[in-house]
Amino acid sequence: MRVTEIEELSKARSRVFIDDEFAFVLYKGELRSYHMVVGKEIDQKDYEDIVGKVLPKRAKLRAMNLLKNREYTVKQLHDKLKDGGYPEAIIETALAYVAGYHYTDDLRYATGYIFDKEGSRSRRRIEQDLRERGIDRETLEKAWQEWEEQGGSQDEEQMIRKLLEKRHYDPDTADRKEKQRTYAFLLRKGFSGEQVGRVLRTEI
Repeated sequence: MRVTEIEELSKARSRVFIDDEFAFVLYKGELRSYHMVVGKEIDQKDYEDIVGKVLPKRAKLRAMNLLKNREYTVKQLHDKLKDGGYPEAIIETALAYVAGYHYTDDLRYATGYIFDKEGSRSRRRIEQDLRERGIDRETLEKAWQEWEEQGGSQDEEQMIRKLLEKRHYDPDTADRKEKQRTYAFLLRKGFSGEQVGRVLRTEI
């Protein structure tokens, strides 16, 4: 294995390429410790030490530090570590570590998110948000079930009315263009055309 490129990311960190492929990110002091020089062969024991000890430990600590400040879905945490330059195998090790301590729990995250947004976002919009965060369909269904069992409820037509009040929408004075804009606005919020049409045909 030969170091073919060392790309500086910052004053402290560099991306290391081995045999023309990205391998990992190291700190400048580590480059010196492992005698990483472009064109030089990397010692097998050094390589195993980096990928078997240095990077897994660092990735676990990074994941733990991220989770101190807020909760992440598994996908969000994966993407954060990937952005940090960790190889996929190292990321999986770190994710398994934090999951083992229940620091990540997609069902808990999804259920909490639903409770947080139940009064301001439609079910469709909430599900869209959670899918973008990596929550799968099965976990979504379980989260909604837990939400309902814990007393969660939504009145989406009332939510639509509140949004219309905020926009100072008056069905008696609104012209066709304003009605179309309002209709499109509510659809973007995730409400169904049937719900929106029903509310717009009634008094606010």
